[in-house]
Amino acid sequence: MVASRPLPYPPATTVTVVVMGVSGSGKSTVGAELAARLGWRFADGDDFMPAANVEKMHSGHPLTDDDRRPWLDTLARWVGEREAAGDDTVLACSALRRRYRDRLRSGHPSVVFCDLDVDRGVLDRRLQNRTGHFMPASLLASQLATLEPLQPDEPGVVVHVSDPPGDVAAEVIAALTLPGARPQQ
Repeated sequence: MVASRPLPYPPATTVTVVVMGVSGSGKSTVGAELAARLGWRFADGDDFMPAANVEKMHSGHPLTDDDRRPWLDTLARWVGEREAAGDDTVLACSALRRRYRDRLRSGHPSVVFCDLDVDRGVLDRRLQNRTGHFMPASLLASQLATLEPLQPDEPGVVVHVSDPPGDVAAEVIAALTLPGARPQQ
């Protein structure tokens, strides 16, 4: 189920879909699927994470706003570079708080969000079964406490995830009526 949000900015020449949500929500999987279906560039915000932040989370400590600030600045620069290059993109990024999303949007009219809303039980199962990721399941509660869901005045959609990633990507494509969106059949 998808809930649309308004697009309160002039049309951009490019589109950047930020697939957001807590750890285990499927940001990377849905984002990669979305980018593949659209033929757009995909980036995972985890790949931009400073080593000190990765180590902090791996050790079981939640990040602070101060920890996240340089990372968000790096992601915002990347978005700006992609806009300047004329690239439509999909970025997987937790973007848990409104101020984080505002930072990503500041000066970047291409940004629109896809908020993945997943039941807590599903998140718990996914994180318990996940291997090879620096984010331990023990930090899920801190992420849920930090999460500020997408608000009605923020551009994008909220997707209540219960379907396979391909179906979720198809729902997002159908829901986002954005300038420049070129879904491929």
